[in-house]
Amino acid sequence: MLDIPSRVRVHVETLLAAQNDMGVCDAFEQYAPVGKPDTMNAPHPPKVAGIDSTVPSPAHTVAPTSAAPGAPSATAVTGSGAPGPGTAPGAVLQDRLAGWVSDLTTLHELIERLTRTNSLDSALDEALRAGAALVGARRGLVVLEPGDGLGPDRTIGLGLGRADLGHMETVPRSSLPYGRILDGLPGGDGEIAQPDLFAEDGLDPRHREVAARLGYAASYALPLSTEGSTRGSTEGAGRIGAAVWLYDEPAEPVERQRHLVGLYARHAAEHLARLVEVERTRACMATIAEELLPSRLPRVAGVQLAARHRTGPRGGGDWYDALPLPDAALGLAVGSVTGSGPSAIAAMGRLRASLRAYAVMEGEDPVAVLSDLELLLRLTEPARSATALFAYVEPALRKLTLAGAGHSPPLVIGARRTEYVETSLSAPLGMLACWEAPSVEFTAGPGETVLLYTDGLLQRTGEPVDRAFARLHAAAAGVPRSLRTDPGAIADHVLRAMLPDERDVGVPPGRAKPSLGEGGAEDVVLLAARFE
Repeated sequence: MLDIPSRVRVHVETLLAAQNDMGVCDAFEQYAPVGKPDTMNAPHPPKVAGIDSTVPSPAHTVAPTSAAPGAPSATAVTGSGAPGPGTAPGAVLQDRLAGWVSDLTTLHELIERLTRTNSLDSALDEALRAGAALVGARRGLVVLEPGDGLGPDRTIGLGLGRADLGHMETVPRSSLPYGRILDGLPGGDGEIAQPDLFAEDGLDPRHREVAARLGYAASYALPLSTEGSTRGSTEGAGRIGAAVWLYDEPAEPVERQRHLVGLYARHAAEHLARLVEVERTRACMATIAEELLPSRLPRVAGVQLAARHRTGPRGGGDWYDALPLPDAALGLAVGSVTGSGPSAIAAMGRLRASLRAYAVMEGEDPVAVLSDLELLLRLTEPARSATALFAYVEPALRKLTLAGAGHSPPLVIGARRTEYVETSLSAPLGMLACWEAPSVEFTAGPGETVLLYTDGLLQRTGEPVDRAFARLHAAAAGVPRSLRTDPGAIADHVLRAMLPDERDVGVPPGRAKPSLGEGGAEDVVLLAARFE
């Protein structure tokens, strides 16, 4: 805090005007000559430690300085900001500086909270709440609608439920402030303040009706645009959305609040633009992974199939497959390639295609299939390893012959048993000079389901391996009897029990649709086969 001697004469209006052009420090240097103070003219302003529901207007007051005999006391400031009769200029300047420091501290804390968000939805929610605090509103909504039309599109409300947002969608967009901003209508290139909606003569009747129903009487809207957007053919290229804050009574933010929320909106738009690009990349990788997996599961007499797939945030190399084989047999496979991102997804596609070829040629011998796959991996991608499990299924006999390479054992789920299939220990593919492990055979009972899965299902729980296996066993054993006739329902129940905090996967019949996981970095694959 700057300590200003009360004996130094400062023209306050000249200083306040000069600081807008040359900065606070330079203005003081030119218009407030430095002198040795007799005493500290005020205590330091308290540091802002938290954010209230609204940012308080700077109302800093200072104790009067010791005045010379006969000098008037500094107790009054005129409404214009100029020192009134008996006002010490240093008190006015310090009061103004205290307000600036408080505003900048508040803005800094809000921006820090925003930058700590790492998902698009959480960033939108934080930006909406921070803006409401800055403008003194209780409710609002933010609409994400990038100007390039590539999405993603989101609408998030603060103090507004889904039904309330649905009511607002019935209002013509041209009547809503965010609609005028997003559609580039006249007057939508900057802030839009509606201090008293019901006093406006040209307000759309439906807008008036919805505002009365939802109980808001004023609004203030800002565009969310990144720097460098241009006009003409690329108009709106930098726009990513709009934010609207709603007041219960006629009101509008004061100039200071508008300035602060404008600064915050510029930072928020840049952060949101980066998260939009991340979201698009994740969606692109999920789409690629989906296209590399089976478009549909085969229909084979005597067995029902279902699959579930969740893609991690960075995109991983987990995969599954089910293909008809000669002699009415069926081949089932799950696997995982090390690494994440586009390279892992591409390696997964190559490995899965190779396994399909080997399965058609020698599927009745799962060990030979995995041996050929290991040799291919070692020769073509020596820096990568993978786990895999392949099962040769004879549905008429309910018989399975399987071999695994560093993969977790399948789980048999039935009315009388829920147990892991005992498989031999073996290293992952690509880890040894020559891979080979004995196969195992077992027979499933009528109505039993064999569940194949990748390690991501265990790793996403965040628990030690032994506890994760116990948790999976308990989840499978707890499948309600009414769901045991549907392999898809069994897989969904296991997913919800293992990963309760993550969103479910909506999967159309016969296909596993990837979803961007929020709770972990690993892919998750489940392949369920129920025998009749």
